[in-house]
Amino acid sequence: MTFSPTLSKCAAIAALAGLAATPSFAIPRYDGLWSVSIVTKKGDCIASYRYPMLISNGTLANGGAIAIDVSGKVAASGAIQVRVSSGDKSAVGHGRLAGNTGSGLWSGMSCSGSWTAERRSS
Repeated sequence: MTFSPTLSKCAAIAALAGLAATPSFAIPRYDGLWSVSIVTKKGDCIASYRYPMLISNGTLANGGAIAIDVSGKVAASGAIQVRVSSGDKSAVGHGRLAGNTGSGLWSGMSCSGSWTAERRSS
């Protein structure tokens, strides 16, 4: 099955991890605009993609122009969880931020892979 670029972007962004609430939020330790690079390692989603994510008061949000829903949290420890969706397609991810970088794993829509992130501004 082939996914549209928009849906694959959605799955890729999920790489940045989570919908699950965390007990303590990273306010504002990890706040800012982050550039997230998503790589598909399994499945037929786009091989790689880069997308901006915004963290404000420890809460993740869409930092770009593509209409996708992003929800997630960053704990004070840097642990991150995210859910990204577009229509009936969704993906989830988890990982960790440390300083101005981060990495983790994502899965959704019969695809999975890894992600890395770099903070662009705070």
